[in-house]
Amino acid sequence: MRDTARSVAVTHRTLAGDRRIGLARFSRALERAGAHAILLLLVAFVLLPFVWMLLTSLKDPTEIFDNPFGFRLDWRKGWENFAGVFEAVPMVRFMMNGLIVVTGILAVQLVTSVLAAYALAKIEFRGRGLLMALIVFALCIPVQVPALPLYLGLAKFGLLNSYFALMFPWFLSAFAIFLFRQFFKSFPDEIISAARLDGFSEVEIILRLVLPSAKPAIAAFSIFSITAHWNDLYWPLIVVNTLDHMTPPLGMMFFRDSETGTNYGMLMAAATVVTAPLLVLFLFAQRQFIQGITMTGIK
Repeated sequence: MRDTARSVAVTHRTLAGDRRIGLARFSRALERAGAHAILLLLVAFVLLPFVWMLLTSLKDPTEIFDNPFGFRLDWRKGWENFAGVFEAVPMVRFMMNGLIVVTGILAVQLVTSVLAAYALAKIEFRGRGLLMALIVFALCIPVQVPALPLYLGLAKFGLLNSYFALMFPWFLSAFAIFLFRQFFKSFPDEIISAARLDGFSEVEIILRLVLPSAKPAIAAFSIFSITAHWNDLYWPLIVVNTLDHMTPPLGMMFFRDSETGTNYGMLMAAATVVTAPLLVLFLFAQRQFIQGITMTGIK
């Protein structure tokens, strides 16, 4: 009888333990489901403008206003909208201008920012702390503040309506210096000291040791830079007024007309054409982008 009672007690404890384990697993599964549901809602919230943009580009003008969020699409009208984007304005020219501008800006930014960030992170010199404080201070200054003196300077030298005018204000990026400095700070000092003992110059150390390990940070900043300057309307609107140097955001303004009314179908088709390269770029570079953000400590 005693053995039977002991085995019954053990069985009850086992069942109670299994029940607690089952409840814990159910609770964790419920938490994961709740977290995924919240993430899906956030994703839907972020994607909604893009979905609406694409749906609008595939609709007849009357359908846009009668049922703006409906799924009744007119594929023939959608084809006309996308074809009209390239017929109404030289959109290919605008996109080539945008490619030239973002590539030129990024190339100069990488050269200047990598050298400055390496000096701030790995070279001891007087005033380094003050320079870093100025870099952080520069991050707080809106781009509109230096716009007027920059415009007057470019106009004085006759440099308006040029690729140089579009790129010049962005050649030095305080954000890039700060980002790369955060990454370079984590690079082992022992490796740099050993390279110096072996006769490496500082430029060789940067090119052969530091930069190969900085690919995630470079990819992360490249996404930021390309996206910001591809979508920039403010500065090109100030310094460019000829078709030869207009960028994609300026090209989209041709589809707005206060007299005849805005062609929303064609406008959304143009927005889709302009946005598509950025989406493709991010899809290809998302792993490096996320890795670069996490490794540099920028959240």
